[in-house]
Amino acid sequence: MEIGLRFIKSSTSKPSVVVTPVDESQIRTTLLCSKKHGYEMRIRCGGHDLEGLSSTADVPFVMLDLNNMRSVDVNVANRIAWVQSGAVLGEVYYAISKKTDTLYFPAGVCPTVGISGFLSGGGYGHMIRKYGTGADNVVDVRFMDVNGNILDKLSMGKDLFWAIRGGGASSFGIVLAWKLRLVRVPKLVTVFSVSKTLEEDATEVLHKFQYVVPSIDKNLSIRVTISSVDITNSTKKTINTIFNGIYYGKIDTLLLLLDKKFPELNVTREICEEMRMVQASLVFGGYTSNTSPEILLTRSSTFVLNGKNKLDYVKTPIPITGLKRIWKKIFENDGSEILFMHSFGGKNDEYSETAIPYPHRARVLYQFHQQVNFNDQISDSTPESLRRINWLRSLNEYITPYVSKNPREAYSNYNDLDLGVGTDNYEEASKWGERYWKRCNFEKLIRIKDIVDPDNFFRHPQSIPVFSKSLP
Repeated sequence: MEIGLRFIKSSTSKPSVVVTPVDESQIRTTLLCSKKHGYEMRIRCGGHDLEGLSSTADVPFVMLDLNNMRSVDVNVANRIAWVQSGAVLGEVYYAISKKTDTLYFPAGVCPTVGISGFLSGGGYGHMIRKYGTGADNVVDVRFMDVNGNILDKLSMGKDLFWAIRGGGASSFGIVLAWKLRLVRVPKLVTVFSVSKTLEEDATEVLHKFQYVVPSIDKNLSIRVTISSVDITNSTKKTINTIFNGIYYGKIDTLLLLLDKKFPELNVTREICEEMRMVQASLVFGGYTSNTSPEILLTRSSTFVLNGKNKLDYVKTPIPITGLKRIWKKIFENDGSEILFMHSFGGKNDEYSETAIPYPHRARVLYQFHQQVNFNDQISDSTPESLRRINWLRSLNEYITPYVSKNPREAYSNYNDLDLGVGTDNYEEASKWGERYWKRCNFEKLIRIKDIVDPDNFFRHPQSIPVFSKSLP
């Protein structure tokens, strides 16, 4: 996984050895040698590792960097793709687009996220309302267990195959490659973006968004970006909300739908653009629609990964009074914040929360992501950076009445060490484990871990623990 800039400093612990294998035999050798010589292992496979767990440790460790193993083999006739673990989503999108415009994979918004980390946490994106999570569309795998054996879906058994699709694969072994089910998309999709400030009724529009979009036609997905901005020629600030949408169909059909269900958003033909699916991935990745898709192969990002993140799930619409309270809280910060509301519902509602370890299913209206950045700071420990972190934590506490409860849910791919660390007992581990996976799934993951990695070789501060014998 791609390490955040806040971990690239002299005080950050570094690996004793970095191994960049080019084939599976070298991975096996690295695994067995690490075990023999008493090193822990961290597996890095491209992407966004928000707490640096793939690149740091408090003990001597070997970093297994799968950057050189990123082939993507697309079979259009069978609607599948085999993808090695070192690939990032952009490389998957590009490979598919070179062969067809009517198939795609329901993965994430950012093209530099690694496929393996994405899938092992479940993986959401703009297609979650139409096709579920990325992990829901995994049909097979090549996997190396703690003894160096290579397994597939059949030989590993249904429990381990269940666990690695959303339960954090790096707690159980090393995924070498994923077999993905490709989904059908129209040759052209429609993308739009609408900005509204408080003076343009952003509060009222966002309030209605919570009621309309999670239950609307599952061909439509909207992600809202929220931040404070300066009012031109004024010392005052306002809140800017940007509604970025994608519709799996033509402009005319989208306009009819929104005119009927959500006219307050005021989406017009002029702000809509029909484009190929790969172009939509470019747009949501921060590029323009006429950017050459080859840029997806560079593994570069338009976004700087340098901040602290929190994530929640909202199941009951936040009232207008609540939104106004959140705006007031945002105004206490210095503009380094950005909030995201990513619409759920649709197909995601149809999955049981135990279908795979990823449990955030029915009744989730949207995912609520909160972030501050340190882009203008020399580190995350300057007084200003620490103030921003404290503000983010206070915001996260502030929104407690409006987010999921019992447990308050979080997303393992947006790992957050504030939730707790440690795996010595269930009381300790449940502080973060039940938030990521809920109790039923977390206990099942523990039991599976105890079987496939009983000596707990594959571990990090929030890895699945080994103590199933103490469970009820």
